[in-house]
Amino acid sequence: MPGAPPTVGPPDGARRLRSRKSQVRNGRGSGTLGRMIVMQPVLETRAPDGFSLWPVAEGASSRFTALSGNLGPAEIGTVLMLIAGCNDIDPDPGAGDDRPPRPADPLASFLHGLLTSEDPFVSGGLRVVDGATGVTLLPGCCHGLEDWRGMYAVLDGAVSPFLGHDPDPVVERSGESVRLVVDFEQSDSPVIELPAAELRRLLDGVGRDLSAFLVLAAEWVRLHLPDHAEPVIEALARVLDVPANGGTRQAS
Repeated sequence: MPGAPPTVGPPDGARRLRSRKSQVRNGRGSGTLGRMIVMQPVLETRAPDGFSLWPVAEGASSRFTALSGNLGPAEIGTVLMLIAGCNDIDPDPGAGDDRPPRPADPLASFLHGLLTSEDPFVSGGLRVVDGATGVTLLPGCCHGLEDWRGMYAVLDGAVSPFLGHDPDPVVERSGESVRLVVDFEQSDSPVIELPAAELRRLLDGVGRDLSAFLVLAAEWVRLHLPDHAEPVIEALARVLDVPANGGTRQAS
């Protein structure tokens, strides 16, 4: 039997998280300031361009696709195409790449890089939107979604991980607050500021969204790629940096 279906509802990272702080006014009582911040795991999207190895969605509706347990079959197929495409790189023995040569079969050939790479990757990262101000932080060029856990280190005092360039987003911690700078290269860059505890909750939600996606993707892979199912599921777990057992077939 396939793994249990994810909980129906909005993506975990897209649920409304309201940070509230009391403001003493004229020494009488306190007011409440509500705020909605959304964090989603996203990957960079491109049009399928005649892709025919498995069903995919037609066209690309936006620059990024958010991953969660709410994607439809065609969207899941598109995500799999994008992830495999990012890793569709020929072995290079001259550079010490000792992976086996690419097989002749078209499907096995396209999956070869994803299934043989020690460190699979996919262009993307975390998208953060401040609903109160409209400020949006996007992953920069050359950043991979597989590194999404790097923001946790900032909460423990580390410097900002690389989040891409053009734009150049960074994360800064100051005491109990965190600043998400949209583009560090701009002196007047927009900033999203939030409590460190809320950033941790948002990152935990990203992990749940990715795990929910892996459950759906595992079911999709077993249906459409049965001869490659388990290796593909394991590779997806590595590139999403979530436990592989989220997509493991349950015992009957």
